[in-house]
Amino acid sequence: MLDFSDASTLSRPQTSSSDSVPLDSDQPKVLVIDDHSSSRLTAVALLSVEGYEVLEADSGPAGLKRVTEGNPDLILLDVMMPGMDGFEVCRRLKEDEQTRLIPVVFITALNDKRSRIMGIEVGGDDFLSKPFDRLELSARVKSLVRQKRLNEDLDHAEQVLFSIACAVESRDPNTGDHCERLVAMGKAFGEYIQLSRVDIRNLMWGGYLHDIGKVGIPDAVLLKKGAFTPEEREIMNHHVMIGEKICKPLRTMAGVIPIIRCHHERWDGSGYPEGLAGNAIPYLAQVFQIIDIYDALTSERPYKRAFTQAEALEIMAQETAKGWRNPKLVQQFTEFIKSTQSEEVSTTLHSEPSAIS
Repeated sequence: MLDFSDASTLSRPQTSSSDSVPLDSDQPKVLVIDDHSSSRLTAVALLSVEGYEVLEADSGPAGLKRVTEGNPDLILLDVMMPGMDGFEVCRRLKEDEQTRLIPVVFITALNDKRSRIMGIEVGGDDFLSKPFDRLELSARVKSLVRQKRLNEDLDHAEQVLFSIACAVESRDPNTGDHCERLVAMGKAFGEYIQLSRVDIRNLMWGGYLHDIGKVGIPDAVLLKKGAFTPEEREIMNHHVMIGEKICKPLRTMAGVIPIIRCHHERWDGSGYPEGLAGNAIPYLAQVFQIIDIYDALTSERPYKRAFTQAEALEIMAQETAKGWRNPKLVQQFTEFIKSTQSEEVSTTLHSEPSAIS
């Protein structure tokens, strides 16, 4: 049960307009989920004074339904409720792509350390100890609503970038599901070489965004089936700088930008745009480059058939001998592909019915 400060707080003078939440055309919404009606009524009174629209739900399931209907900016969530408790409600919200950005504030007893730990584990954003007063409630809610809206703006900006990347891929129907394959293989190979969670995420995002700069390349060059002239090659090579410029304003793209800019560099320094050599090439760009080349080799294009896995690995070994690729990474990737093949064969054998009756 939510335990707000005593009712005397309701008789305090209203805050000035400078202290209350600015009322945009999109009024901030707070959802209070609690099985005790008195607590919900108190929350409505306290938060309405601050300029919020307050929604109510008397149980976990009702709260989840209210989230879908009302799209709140913040949720005040009681821990102890019959049936579905607050922890389960929070867990479901944070696992849902549509609701994961909504801040959840758990209401706990002052010394309830166990509930706080459990709340952190399921993704809770903040805690308020009971009893608490209006000023603390106002400050916490205002801060989290502001942060939520900033996160939404950032999330929308990222989605715009991914949409642009998909549009770029659709301009060239010959690439098929190239980006989706790169994302899947980036995750699998990243885990195989034990990259950090953040690096794996950046590798996967690179799968979508590595060629986003091709949005600035004319169709006459991008879709040309014959060999490029020197002038056309220079135009095409510029796509990595265009991609970097598109993504650079977003700080969340900091780990992806080296992939976008440097995935055409070569180990011996003969690549572009800067002619970087060896470990001067960002490591994730080296990793991504190998995945990108392998997918291109094993996919059918108008100018080539799809090579088998063995043929693709042989071509990559030849390019490594020329000095184009990181030998250690190519060896790791070769072992990764062969281990994947072995797993597929083993799975097939175990799934087939036994010949012994």
